[in-house]
Amino acid sequence: MPDHIAHLRLVSIPVADVDRAKAFYVDVLGFEERFDGPFGEGMRWVELAPPGGQASIALVTWFDQMPPGSVTGLVLDTPDAHGAFEALSERGVEFTGEVREDPWGTSASFVDPDGNGWVLMQVPAAA
Repeated sequence: MPDHIAHLRLVSIPVADVDRAKAFYVDVLGFEERFDGPFGEGMRWVELAPPGGQASIALVTWFDQMPPGSVTGLVLDTPDAHGAFEALSERGVEFTGEVREDPWGTSASFVDPDGNGWVLMQVPAAA
């Protein structure tokens, strides 16, 4: 079978206020801005990514079928789940519980200002 798909490029994140969401992802989580500009009439394209990340996110307000806060289960890799939990908690990130230790990794879940759900995941060293 030919390799038609190379990698995940972008995930749309539905938000109510693009500026508020951008401030959270850039100033709190440390994402980098890849683009911020007009995207058709009355729309704005804001694309952000973790430093060095291959995939990015787009902060969207124009999808009726994606109300703000409707995306969950997005996973971010971290080399140190406990350290990330502490550092991001100090920055005001709202975690939904404590750090979990599971056979598949160490994780902590949080939500962005709109309620979109994310998981910080540290894979086991043997993985």
